[in-house]
Order: sequence, then structure tokens, then C-alpha cells
Amino acid sequence: MRTLLQIKSSLFSDDGQSSRLASRFVEAWRQANPAGRVVVRDLAREPLPHLDAARFGAFTARPHERTEAQRAIVAHSDALIDELRQADLVALGLPMYNFGMPSTLKAYFDHIARAGVTFRYTDKGPVGLLGGRRAIVFAARGGRYAGTARDSQTGQVRDFLSFIGIDDVEFVYAEGLAIGEESRQKALAQAHAAIDRLAAPQLLAA
Repeated sequence: MRTLLQIKSSLFSDDGQSSRLASRFVEAWRQANPAGRVVVRDLAREPLPHLDAARFGAFTARPHERTEAQRAIVAHSDALIDELRQADLVALGLPMYNFGMPSTLKAYFDHIARAGVTFRYTDKGPVGLLGGRRAIVFAARGGRYAGTARDSQTGQVRDFLSFIGIDDVEFVYAEGLAIGEESRQKALAQAHAAIDRLAAPQLLAA
């Protein structure tokens, strides 16, 4: 059974433009994969705690030395990682807030970046352990930043996914959404066209 993991990071949950773009793709994927499974991780409805010393200590402690509280923290992280490990495809909704990713998404990344679990260090550098899956990122932005020095998201998200082994990453942008109605409609139309191309049945069922 093929599995798609949809990650919503908009603070508006389903109503965020990035969530709507991702959901447009997910619906096409469902139609092309009627026996497939869609798992939704909504970081607005179920936000994760931000990384602190206690949580980091739980991740790095030796398993047999962990306290009960540390075991609970690690178990939560393990569940998130297992959810990602079971996915063949990840659809990530990515709004831009103050030139960066939502803090909830950063917290999610901090919970799934685990040495020896999702990546390992070698004498040739880090090696990701979650290869063999694809990610499509649906980026919604009020201004226009793609390809400029102010686009802090694309490189960071691509680098993080590669760090854990996901190198097959594609971005769909909807930019200029806050500039005006004409700009908004044009950006959404372009994003929808890009999604429709990605959602061609022969591609989704492959």
C-alpha cells in the first residue's frame, strides 16, 4: 500500500494557502491511488514542544539510562519518525512567516533529526537514513522571494530533508499573495497549474 504523509504547518490549519495547495495535490493523489493511505500531520492542531535542554537530553541519553519522562519524550519522537518512515511521498505545506518557516515546523524538524535514527555521522560527513522517498513542498508567500537572497526557506528545507536522506524534493511556489488581488489570483493560478502537472495520473500512479 502506498502512503502519503501530508504535513500542514500553517497556523490557519486547513484554511492556510499552503495547506490548500497541498490538499489540491493530495486529492489528486487519492484519486490516482484509491488503495493508498493518506496520513495528516497538522502542526497547528497538534503543535510539538520546542526543543529544550530536557528534550535534547532525552534524545542523547543512553536508552538503558533514560528516565520514565525521557522515555516518553523519545517514544513521541519515535512515533513521528515512524510516520515519516512509512511514507512514500511527503506533501509539505510551507507558509513564510517573517522570512522563515513556522516555528512549529522547526520544532517538528527538531523532533525527527535524531543521530543514529534518521541520520548518522561518518568520516565523510553526515548520511541520511530516510532515503527512498519523495517530498513536494507547497510554499505560499505574501511577497516574492524565490531566487533572491531573502528566500531563507528553500535552501533550509531542502538541506534539512537531504540531511535525513530525502534528496528528491520539488517546490511549488505561490508568491505575491499579499500584494493585491490580481497578483494573488495570478500566483494561485500558476501554482494550481504546477500542481496539476505534478498530479498527472501517469506520474502519481507510477
